[in-house]
Amino acid sequence: MFENFKRYETDFAGRPLVIETGKMAQLANGECLVRYGDTVVHVAATASAKPRDGIDFFPLSVDFEEKLYSVGKIPGSFLKREGRPSEKATLVCRMIDRPIRPLFPKDMRNDVAIVCTVMSVDQDCSPEIAALVGTSIALTISDIPWSGPISGVSVGLIDGQFIINPDAEQRKLSQMAVTVASTTERIAMIEAGANEVSDEDMYNGIMAGHEANQHILEFIKGIQAEIGKEKFEYPSNEPEPEMFEAIKAFAEDDVRAAMDTDDKTIRDARLRPIYEKVHERFDPEYPEQEAKIDECMYKTQKYVVRRWLLDEQKRVDGRGMDEMRPLAAEVGLLPRTHGSGMFTRGQTQVLTVATLGSIRDNQLLDGIDEEESKRYIHHYNFPSYSVGETRPSRGPGRREIGHGALAERALVPVVPGMDEFPYTLRLVSEVLSSNGSTSQASICGSTLALMDAGVPIKAPVAGISCGLITEGDRWMTMVDIQGVEDFFGDMDFKVGGTKKGITAIQMDLKISGLLPEMVKEALEKTHKARNYIIDEIMLKAIPEVRPELSPYAPKMLSMQIPVDKIREVIGTGGKVIQKICAECEITMDVEEDGHVFITGIDLEKCRRAMDIVDTIVNDPEPGSYYNGRVTRLMDFGAFVEIAPGKEGLVHISRLDIRRTEKVTDVVNVGDVVKVKVLEIDDKGRLNLSRRDALIDLDGAVPENDISADRPPRRDHDHDRRPPRRDHDRR
Repeated sequence: MFENFKRYETDFAGRPLVIETGKMAQLANGECLVRYGDTVVHVAATASAKPRDGIDFFPLSVDFEEKLYSVGKIPGSFLKREGRPSEKATLVCRMIDRPIRPLFPKDMRNDVAIVCTVMSVDQDCSPEIAALVGTSIALTISDIPWSGPISGVSVGLIDGQFIINPDAEQRKLSQMAVTVASTTERIAMIEAGANEVSDEDMYNGIMAGHEANQHILEFIKGIQAEIGKEKFEYPSNEPEPEMFEAIKAFAEDDVRAAMDTDDKTIRDARLRPIYEKVHERFDPEYPEQEAKIDECMYKTQKYVVRRWLLDEQKRVDGRGMDEMRPLAAEVGLLPRTHGSGMFTRGQTQVLTVATLGSIRDNQLLDGIDEEESKRYIHHYNFPSYSVGETRPSRGPGRREIGHGALAERALVPVVPGMDEFPYTLRLVSEVLSSNGSTSQASICGSTLALMDAGVPIKAPVAGISCGLITEGDRWMTMVDIQGVEDFFGDMDFKVGGTKKGITAIQMDLKISGLLPEMVKEALEKTHKARNYIIDEIMLKAIPEVRPELSPYAPKMLSMQIPVDKIREVIGTGGKVIQKICAECEITMDVEEDGHVFITGIDLEKCRRAMDIVDTIVNDPEPGSYYNGRVTRLMDFGAFVEIAPGKEGLVHISRLDIRRTEKVTDVVNVGDVVKVKVLEIDDKGRLNLSRRDALIDLDGAVPENDISADRPPRRDHDHDRRPPRRDHDRR
């Protein structure tokens, strides 16, 4: 039935990689089913028969569809079906898009859609890598014009050894998670997160991934040689060379004068009349070709900028190739937030705000991997006013999600763990002005906001980008590219890290790939720039983490209790934990492993709650001190509850350092008092003393107290509340 069915198999990092094609989705231009271990991903590539009119870009879309049936889950939504892509899926779409886009013809305007459907997931075999390889195969064997193939692998680092496509357990131990996509000769894409890895280790890891890709590239070429289709013809959208040369000759001098400024607003204002002048001159000569005339103007600007950089070693704003724009850092801008920091780089400005929350504020994840929640969250907002435009806000798009994830990845390695700092952290970066490198400004702003909030990060993290211009065999790099250099250049190589090492990388290319020496130079230049930003800008704004949290931030305490005591802390129907929360005005979360997290605005009330929990799980001992609440009064003393179900008597002779004639002269029901445990009698009843606690802890001195040594009375036992027994005493 399936005459065109083909099956190909090879080894991929020690696991079988099987490609099946010719059975499914036969109406697509190219398709394949990728089996990597027990991971199964279907990839379909389609293209429209005709180009889309009226656009000046290549309309490529990539979708990575996470089907929860692939991991045996039913979606948690009301509709019980998959909805909009998760942030993880969006990031995978961007990861696949970046290496394949430069390999399409620049003048093609046919819509191309890549759909990667995840059908089965083996956590040891990454569905993201399977989708990336499957995309390359589907495009390579299709009739869609594309100059691939590419291959992609993930690289880990454990005990100094590089691991290709690490499994689930290895990923937990790895010091870095790097995805490398390659062509035969060049590195096409780098996406990395790392735990302060050195430049040398990062470079060697990238090259290890590049080398591992070569085997899969040969495998794909073999498939193409057997079943690859001939690529279809398409109408070019490129202006005729004569048209471009005429417009360039007419406008080049004016464009040079307009572009020679570091102010984006001035540059745009200067260019507008030049566009009008060019259209007035060439519209009659090239009727109904306004879009191509605009394309010629774009190419003229690109020509001018690239000639400055390559031939004159001149940047648009007059900087040297390794010189950064003017930098500034500020903290504490917003008095009622938990932490805030603003980082300015030329005309790029980002304000980041940190908010601290309890463990219950963790973000819950409903995806196909093993990550079910996260406590460090970064959101990036890019309003239209940041670039002087007026479009309405429609929520975060793929770019905003990607930039937020990059900043998040850069900071995660330095954020303290739950045991040290038991908070959920949400950072929001508001882009106030944009002229290139806003994602890297977000990294710097996040560090400032965290330090301002009193979060004990391990080290400051800074972000910087490196650009590239190529022409034939000539190439050159530059640090801290602004918008026009990104727009007309060939690379945006973004690196975040501490002075010690790299924590994140994201590489965007407009060319087919980088040579190894280009990668090495970019790493060296960005490291030097990071050190300068940290030492000379950020640490001068805030030399160290603030010693205390904002008074508006919740106070958080944590403790570990035996698992078999969780039931007692929660109580029947949650009565005990609810009582503690109401009495102390806190919130409490008890984890299955016995971790208890207590959150409140008043630190003393949080400590009071912690004492209560400690008293519940640990039987009181003579000589220990507690904060208790007076529950009822008798003529002979006051009953004080030091924890739910644990109550004792403070005899009237032990209520105060002075002689007490009447109990109500010292305490009333509801008062919180500090008491000392004197003894636990043979019936399990507690004898407490407020007097001894005052003397021992506050240094109070008794005055004229003739009853100081009087023993507790025993003649009122019939009025005492029967002791409550714990489950283990029954």
